[in-house]
Amino acid sequence: MQRIFSGIQPSGVPQLGNYLGALRNWVALQADNECIYCVVDLHAITVWQEPAQLANQTRELAASLIACGIDPKRHILFHQSAVPAHARLAWIFNCVARLGWLNRMTQFKDKAGKDRENVSAGLYVYPNLMAADIHAYHATHVPVGDDQKQHLELANDIAQKFNHDYGVEFFPRIEPLILGVATRVMSLRDGTKKMSKSDPSEQSRINLTDDADTIAQKIRRAKTDPEPLPSEVAGLEGRPEARNLVGIYAALADTDLDGALREHGGKGFGAFKEVLSELLVAKLAPIASETRRLLADPGSVDAVLRDGAARAAAIADPIVAEAERLVGFLKA
Repeated sequence: MQRIFSGIQPSGVPQLGNYLGALRNWVALQADNECIYCVVDLHAITVWQEPAQLANQTRELAASLIACGIDPKRHILFHQSAVPAHARLAWIFNCVARLGWLNRMTQFKDKAGKDRENVSAGLYVYPNLMAADIHAYHATHVPVGDDQKQHLELANDIAQKFNHDYGVEFFPRIEPLILGVATRVMSLRDGTKKMSKSDPSEQSRINLTDDADTIAQKIRRAKTDPEPLPSEVAGLEGRPEARNLVGIYAALADTDLDGALREHGGKGFGAFKEVLSELLVAKLAPIASETRRLLADPGSVDAVLRDGAARAAAIADPIVAEAERLVGFLKA
């Protein structure tokens, strides 16, 4: 079986873009792979986090992942800071990676913006920690989006240099897992921007804990244009909001844009939004209900994370201990 590793930052309850872009794929991967899923709270603090909020959001995200279908008994679900092997290996990788490699990371440039001299050093070396997250488990495959491909290439470069420097074949090459055409969900208020929890408008996104009335209201208010839905995909050109809503419907109905438009082409947005709302409620209501049930007993969620951390450490500790031995660290 392939060993798959993937992580997600603890920004609280996920939104629809997280679910369609990643989480439902995580659930599907469990059928035929060994999966290790991580709430990456070490990555989160590369920018300031209010401590109590970070703890709550870590728990909320874990509950949402379980509600979406992540099985913490058959696979591993844990939070990153509970397994010190991540930080131990990250420091070694900080000393293996070259500054020139990190200077080429476009995501740092995007996140730092014009204020790069004032961002944390952690944000700069973030890709080295990401490499350690994966290599600490000798993971073979990582599901990636376009924004993470460069980081995965760096993780392989770091592993190759480590192996070369110490004359070993210790860290395996990681293969990207491309899961078909990614569902890119855009804001309900602006079809040119990604749906995001950082958007100040709650009307811009569907949260996985939204109730039926809230979902219906957000979809009714979603920005559209005055034209009816086209019958062919070419008719969505230059209509980002229409493309977004049709794309959401297609993803939830397990079809493509062509199939969605064959079914609903020619309809006005009023009728289509009603159908879309019903589909969203049918798919998300069980997730919302289970998330609320889990969060009503936060101790049970914490217990799942503790168990996952113990099982994760049982894999990572021997691997990282061997990396430390290869480097030349004496064991206490």
